Amino acid sequence: MTEPFLADYRVQRAIELVWREAALLDSKDYETWEKLYADDGLYVVPIDPTVTDFSTSLNMIYDDQRMRHLRVERMVQGFSPSAVAAARTVRVVSRFTVESVSDDLVVIHSAQILSAFKRQSFTTMGAELTHEIALSPDGEQIKVKVARLNDSEDAVSASGFLV
Repeated sequence: MTEPFLADYRVQRAIELVWREAALLDSKDYETWEKLYADDGLYVVPIDPTVTDFSTSLNMIYDDQRMRHLRVERMVQGFSPSAVAAARTVRVVSRFTVESVSDDLVVIHSAQILSAFKRQSFTTMGAELTHEIALSPDGEQIKVKVARLNDSEDAVSASGFLV
C-alpha cells in the first residue's frame, strides 16, 4: 500500500502555500501575494478549459512577472474600476490531488469555490486550480498557477478580483 500523499512533507508545503495564497487574496494583500511567485512564474486563467499551450491561446489572464506587477499596482492604487470598492471575497480551496512530486517541484490540482460580495450582491465562482510549486531550502514559490473557471466559455463579468 502506498503512503497517503498528505504524509509527504513536500506536498504539505505546497498545499500550505496554496492556502496562504488564498488568504492573501481574500485580505487584498496583493503586494505580498505577488512575492509568492517565482520570477519566471505564470498566472493563467484560460478561456478554453482544455487548452494546455497558454502562450498561443486566448486567455482571460496570462501574467508573467511584469504583468502581475502591473496588475498589483492597479489593484493597490485605487484608480482602476477593479480597485474601487473591491469585492470582499472568501476562497475555499480543497480536493487536492497530486500530479507529481520531486525534491524541487510539486504539481497539485485542487478545486476552489470563491464567494464575492459587492454592491449588495453575491457572486459565486468555481474553478479547477493547478499549481506548480517550486521547493527550495529558502521556501516555496509558485511557478505556475492555472485557474480554469467553470464558466470560462460563457460571458464572465468583470470580477474586480484575482481568481
